[in-house]
Amino acid sequence: MPNPFVVSTVNVNGVRAAARKGMLPWLEATDADVICLQETRANDGELTKALAPALDAGWHLASAEPSAKGRNGVAVLSRTAPDAVRVGIGAKEFVESGRYIEADFGDVTVASLYLPSGEVGTERQDEKERFMAAFAKYLAKIAKAAKAADRDVVVCGDWNIAHTENDLKAWKTNRKNSGFLPEEREWVAALLAENAPWTDVVRALHPDVEGPYSWWSYRGKAFDNDAGWRIDYQFATPTLAERAKEAVTERAEAYDQRWSDHAPVTVRYR
Repeated sequence: MPNPFVVSTVNVNGVRAAARKGMLPWLEATDADVICLQETRANDGELTKALAPALDAGWHLASAEPSAKGRNGVAVLSRTAPDAVRVGIGAKEFVESGRYIEADFGDVTVASLYLPSGEVGTERQDEKERFMAAFAKYLAKIAKAAKAADRDVVVCGDWNIAHTENDLKAWKTNRKNSGFLPEEREWVAALLAENAPWTDVVRALHPDVEGPYSWWSYRGKAFDNDAGWRIDYQFATPTLAERAKEAVTERAEAYDQRWSDHAPVTVRYR
């Protein structure tokens, strides 16, 4: 990993559609060293085909394809080949779900996460809560291991939870909806507690402001009115978080220039 280095994360909302809409020119222009992708909705063959121009240009690809066709899927694109790649969070239920992958680059591990979205009163919410319980244990495990080995970790992705009122424009009308439930927000707060091993890098660099939002519904005028959610995070271990010097949410200039309903969230680390 070069020093300094740049990490970007984006939910592509289907990699094949994103590639047709403008993702490939963005890849050509970005100065990111590592890019975490979520919701690729593609198997390895489909993913490789969609990203062929980028791979031909020298990008390396590691992916966790989903077992369910057309759902989930995460990947890591990198300028240099990773030293090692691991898939899953150690929970049998989610081993083939295509929701988590991590790659080592020198003394830094970069992970791509797609946490379940959930829906109150349904099995989807139950699944989300089971994933959250398993993932909290996994995060504690890798943070402890990283500290012991003098390594750093950054977990990037679509966490599908707006942590605070500043992370959601319409927070008053979403207090009983998945993504802004009190128990979900408390779960995130516990990860980011004062003595906890994780830091929300974007919020640390942009304290006490609304947003910057990273997801806007395609419905109505959400994008035009910037009525969004900040649910795409980079959570880093302490020493890496201290090296973060700039965080930018790459919001499209206009609605018709969007190639996903999410915007890339890019952080520069010293």
